[in-house]
Amino acid sequence: MTSKELAKIAYNALDDKKGVNITIIDISEISIIADYFIIAGGTNENQVKAGLSPKHVEGYTNANWILIDYEDVIVHVFNEDDRLFYDLERIWRDGKIVNVEEL
Repeated sequence: MTSKELAKIAYNALDDKKGVNITIIDISEISIIADYFIIAGGTNENQVKAGLSPKHVEGYTNANWILIDYEDVIVHVFNEDDRLFYDLERIWRDGKIVNVEEL
């Protein structure tokens, strides 16, 4: 499975679980850690904890910011306050925002 296909699956899973303001950032040209970051918000703890079977998960216990590592795709799911505070879209602004239709 390509990283594009995996990013699309992750996006659709977040959308199905009612993820808020889902953003896909192509970081393949600016970083070696992954090809895509997917950033989403959740409105409650159960929503933030929803996810697929990843390689590695960080932050699951307190559900403020959960990082889900699918190797070439890294998913960040935040509660609303932490998403605004950390503002990953600003930090990774050198990446390219991608619409799910482009995947």
